Amino acid sequence: MGRTNPAIVPQARNALNQMKYEVAGEIGLANYQALDKGDLPSRVNGKVGGNMVRKMVAFAEQAMAQGNVNQVRAAAPPEPFGTQGQ
Repeated sequence: MGRTNPAIVPQARNALNQMKYEVAGEIGLANYQALDKGDLPSRVNGKVGGNMVRKMVAFAEQAMAQGNVNQVRAAAPPEPFGTQGQ
């Protein structure tokens, strides 16, 4: 059984899921939403997550390069990573 990390921003769950399915499609995993993720090798699931992180970092870098540092700060979690919910 896989583990699930608590959402830092629960309101973003739907957008992140949509992004996950788009990234999966981009790397050639058609119908990723309907697949049993437990039957996929961890390398495949990791590739989806890794590409999601790359896109989010690129978005933040682009926003900061355009001078929108406050937009990035506002989107960042208020607590250090690993301490949410404690």
